[in-house]
Amino acid sequence: MFDCSREIRAFHDEKVRLSEAVQDKLRGHRDANRERVTNGLKASHGLTPISFLIQGSYDMQTIIQQPKNDYDIDDGVIFKADDLHGPQGGQWTPLQVRQVVCQAVQDPRFKKAPEVRTNCVRVYYEEGHNVDIPVYRQRSSILGGTYLELASVEWRQSNPKAVTEWFDTQVQTHSPDEEGTKQQMRRQVRLLKAFAKSRESWNMPSGFILSVLASEKYHALAGREDVSFYETIRGIHSRLEWDLTVRHPVVDEALTKTAEDASMVELKTQLKQALESLVILHDRDCTKKAALQAWGKVFNTDFFDKFLDDEGKGRGPTILTTSGKQPQFPVKKEGGGRYG
Repeated sequence: MFDCSREIRAFHDEKVRLSEAVQDKLRGHRDANRERVTNGLKASHGLTPISFLIQGSYDMQTIIQQPKNDYDIDDGVIFKADDLHGPQGGQWTPLQVRQVVCQAVQDPRFKKAPEVRTNCVRVYYEEGHNVDIPVYRQRSSILGGTYLELASVEWRQSNPKAVTEWFDTQVQTHSPDEEGTKQQMRRQVRLLKAFAKSRESWNMPSGFILSVLASEKYHALAGREDVSFYETIRGIHSRLEWDLTVRHPVVDEALTKTAEDASMVELKTQLKQALESLVILHDRDCTKKAALQAWGKVFNTDFFDKFLDDEGKGRGPTILTTSGKQPQFPVKKEGGGRYG
């Protein structure tokens, strides 16, 4: 397979991974909302949270750059169950708890007021992103421990930290050791999410579903980001050919709604198109120009153009598999489909 590992890694680092500056800004918004929740609830109800719980793609470190700055930060707030009651002692419903938190984070500086959602309180920012605040109550179990319940339509048992722990274990277990770090799988998840976000017209599954699929079919290969991504999406496509459903890795529930969710069908279709675009990389006569144009088509970007010299040529193809043998890649010219 033509070696574009250096260029794919550069694309990830420059156009996919969130910069430190943006991460700092998002952390600042998170911390400001924590302060609003704490101060607002203390003033209105004499209520103090046990703690806050960052979660989701921010906690998993798979959040990617968004051209429209529409970042979603999930930062939960946890209360003692016995503290969630009105002045007469009646226990608050999940909706009432979310309403109380929503009131606490109101700020006249917001152009769009925070609002109560089904599973959280959402705080909007003018730049385009938002902070979601899921609300939890902590209860004691009969075994002496504690567990969390999410204030949704009803109180629902939840363990958001378990998802991050599961994902971190997958990354550390399956990523190759590269100079003392094991992060390749995390990079591949980010690249997959960048691919899914590359066309506004696409109806793609959630970032969490993409993370689960990537963890199932991740192909580790130290020093070859391009081969790792190609083999990972090839594995995901093959898997979707026989099963479009995805289950939660921590909780016993389905993440997909039906056996043929439209977003899953879209993902399968677009992965097939991407793989067809990358067939040229397995041609012994492939040029650097052709290879980078293929990757540019997959990610819908002109980023790779800067790696071409005047003649549009570069280092020749490198035929490589995990075993070091020449790969036997089937070439299917099936045509059809569309590119966004």
